[in-house]
Formats: sequence, structure tokens, C-alpha cells
Amino acid sequence: MEYNYIKALHLIFVITWFAGLFYIPRLFIYHIEATQKDSHQAAVLVPQLKLMSRRLWTIICWPSAILATGFAIWLLVLNPSLLLVQWMLIKLGFVALLLVYHLITHQMYRALQRDQIRYTSNFMRLWNEGATILLFAIVFLAILKTSFDWAYGLVGLLALGTLLMLGIRLYKRMRKQD
Repeated sequence: MEYNYIKALHLIFVITWFAGLFYIPRLFIYHIEATQKDSHQAAVLVPQLKLMSRRLWTIICWPSAILATGFAIWLLVLNPSLLLVQWMLIKLGFVALLLVYHLITHQMYRALQRDQIRYTSNFMRLWNEGATILLFAIVFLAILKTSFDWAYGLVGLLALGTLLMLGIRLYKRMRKQD
């Protein structure tokens, strides 16, 4: 019974972590675009967006990442045989990529808090999709486990990435027309 409670807590914090990872790049986009507005608008928007980013990042994203990881480790301690299963090792590889994504996003957050604009809003729109692709990979591996055909999974992820990129291009064209 204890295992299922820990698993439920792990899942809750994974969800809140991803919620933060989905939203923080949107705040980065708004921040970057606010710096391009007239000085009065920028003076109002930029501090507000920095505050929103700081609260999201420090109150939701980091604690959720730490708790999701902690509960995951606890689950593996309770059931170490999972580390011998191929799907889990692949899933942990994607989780490692998610942690790298999180740390790079943290660097972006810190730069924007110091008013250092290193990326365009278009880049941030692309960056925002990284968490989506990782979410798909991790969830499909966790749910389908050994019934998952790796070749089809890889093709599916590539197709998803392609569709996301096409969607971003379409959105960019629509914004230019407006």
C-alpha cells in the first residue's frame, strides 16, 4: 500500500513540474517581447513578468522537480528490480534529458532576471516544445512498458516534433499577418 501512495505523490509532483515547465517559457516569451515595447510599457511589464517568473520557478518548478525526483528514487529503492527492465532504463534516459532541460531553463531564467536577453521569442517558442516531447516519451514508456515498440515510438516522437515545428511556423505566419 505504501508503494501506491508514493507513486501517487510522484505523479502529482511530475504533473506540477511539467505545468511549470510548460508555462515558464511563455513568461520568457512575454518578457522578451515586453523589452521591445515602448519604455513606459516595458517599465510596467518587465518587473511584473520577472516577479511572475520568480514565483513560478521558485515556488512551483524547483520544489516539484525535487519532490518528483525524490519520490521516484524512493520508488526505485522500494522496487530496485525496475532498474533491470529495459523500458525503465530508457525512461530514465528521457528523465535525465528532462533534468538537463530543467537546468538549461534555469540558466535562461537567471539571465532574464538579470535583464540579459540571450534568445529570441521565436527560439523560446521552440524551446517550449522540448518539455512536450519529453512528456510524451516518458508517459508512453511508463504506460506501455514492454508492449512499446521502440521503432514506432521513435517514429512517433519524430512525427510529434515535426508537427510541433509546423505548428510553430504556422503560428509565426499568422502573427506576422496580424
